[in-house]
Amino acid sequence: MLKILSLFFALFLTACNSVYLKPNTMEPNSVVYASRGGNTMTRGIKEKLEEHGFTVNVGRLKDESSIDVDKFAVPKDTKYIVRVSEQAETFMPYWCVFNGFWWWRFNVSISDQKTGEEILSWHGRGCQNSSLRKLDRFLDELKIK
Repeated sequence: MLKILSLFFALFLTACNSVYLKPNTMEPNSVVYASRGGNTMTRGIKEKLEEHGFTVNVGRLKDESSIDVDKFAVPKDTKYIVRVSEQAETFMPYWCVFNGFWWWRFNVSISDQKTGEEILSWHGRGCQNSSLRKLDRFLDELKIK
């Protein structure tokens, strides 16, 4: 019975992420547009992009007439656009005890603004620190060497 449970948990953990990426497609030192604010992964991806040498820009407010919906101008020199949708993080002191304590669920997409090509599509869930380590590896693979 213990072997069956171990196998179940091993399979469960491997199914936490679905990733599609195109290696060697992101030009270093490029401008990346990302939406303002956000929860955990949105903030984390902006920080990681800057650590990898990209310039993160959140655009300028275009229209102040609508209080409910902000409209932002994407800078003309933007090479890539990042979109993140995420659920609120969950505190997981037992599952993520040595890995950041927070459980994240998210979708990340990076696309080339000039060609319209999606170069990263990542549906994931996992502990905070392991998700950021995966993001680091993905950004390393995406950068043109």
